[in-house]
Amino acid sequence: MSILSLPDSRLHDLVVRADAVYAPDGPRPGAVVVDGGTVTALLPVDASVTARDEVRLAADEVLIPGVVDSHVHVNEPGRGDWEGFASATLAAASGGVTTIVDMPLNSIPPTTTVSALDLKRRTAAGRCAVDVGFWGGAVPENLGTLAALHEAGVFGFKAFLSPSGVPEFGHLSPSELTRAAAEIAGFGGLLIVHAEDPALLEQAAATAAQTDGAEVQDAAGYGRFLAGRPDSAETSAIAQVIEAVRTTGVRAHILHLSSARALPLLARAKADGLPVTAETCPHYLCFAAEDIGRRATEFKCCPPIRSAANRELLWQGLADGVIDLIASDHSPATEELKFAGGGDFGQAWGGIAGLQVALPAVWTAARARGLALEAVLGWMCRAPAGLAGLADKGRIEPGARADLVAFAPAAGFRVRARELRHKNPVSAFDGAELTGMVRRTWLGGVPAGGAGLPDPAPAAGRLLTRL
Repeated sequence: MSILSLPDSRLHDLVVRADAVYAPDGPRPGAVVVDGGTVTALLPVDASVTARDEVRLAADEVLIPGVVDSHVHVNEPGRGDWEGFASATLAAASGGVTTIVDMPLNSIPPTTTVSALDLKRRTAAGRCAVDVGFWGGAVPENLGTLAALHEAGVFGFKAFLSPSGVPEFGHLSPSELTRAAAEIAGFGGLLIVHAEDPALLEQAAATAAQTDGAEVQDAAGYGRFLAGRPDSAETSAIAQVIEAVRTTGVRAHILHLSSARALPLLARAKADGLPVTAETCPHYLCFAAEDIGRRATEFKCCPPIRSAANRELLWQGLADGVIDLIASDHSPATEELKFAGGGDFGQAWGGIAGLQVALPAVWTAARARGLALEAVLGWMCRAPAGLAGLADKGRIEPGARADLVAFAPAAGFRVRARELRHKNPVSAFDGAELTGMVRRTWLGGVPAGGAGLPDPAPAAGRLLTRL
């Protein structure tokens, strides 16, 4: 931690003192000085410095950088009853997330044109409690026009290799994937991919429908759904993405990796020097297929939550650096959609709502495995900031944005979905006993919510563009 001397006469905006500040060189006692929304100094905890606002964290609290969640479905405009910018960003601030990057679906229209991006920005303006960036979409209809969206400031382009679940966002065929990859590589952009092979999904669904086993035949049971989304669908699609990277040189990122069987493919690609990264999600790291009961469609997501053994291999993939980061893939819907068909996994909407609890959920699971908080912050702060090119995010150091969180790593609480800030009270984490409480959040040095504090101003968050 750098030791800087500051003029005694200078009045700073904010100083936060803590027994543990999680700076890049490790946690230690410190005083974080903030001016104009930026960290200007890291000083000894008892340094003589004056500020308009001074905060001393409690003995059980540590100061961490705000989480950067690079995978959030806000759904506005068009499906604002599922989620919206006001509710999503308030949930984010309450959970220590200070930056989100919004997915190009399930809004109507999807973010596949410059006009749709402009509409989304107008919808979000003045309604965001945290900073918000936007991904663009790569669909069959807009190939050849992606450079315009890139110039308009999207952070990259999301593509599905299998049906997305909404008719307005089509998936790419193998040849279209190569075409999109070449186009995006041409202007130095980033391709992010939902990687499941549709042919293998169709084959697995047909096989599951013909299976005699009662567990597989029961549409209200998780077994049939899981059998219809096999590991092979992920590994096949990821192999296609890696080949597109090898052919075109595009930077590519694998979204929401659920199958550990793909880890050797990714490890080899990285060893070959290919620009491929991957993420997994809190629900894949916290839950297991064996524990999902009948009609528990709050756990339905695509790709699916797999076995406990698979979960442990994902944790090993993170530790080994094969998986680069963790993002929530917050994909909420109404109660009616999430429990459609009375809990029929074939009819219910797939998606996990977990934005507000992502940090404590991952920390709880990591802590149980003997992992350090620094590792979690690397996966949830620094790495997603790096993916999105947000160089001043995800860290506490001079020059960084003063997105800060007072976090009590040993404090426990029980998740109650109806008390979360998400628009709809449905979450796979409902009832979970978690460790790690977000006590206070600052966005650019300004209070952005926390326990016992008033809600932040709705216009506190900035709309970000790719730098």
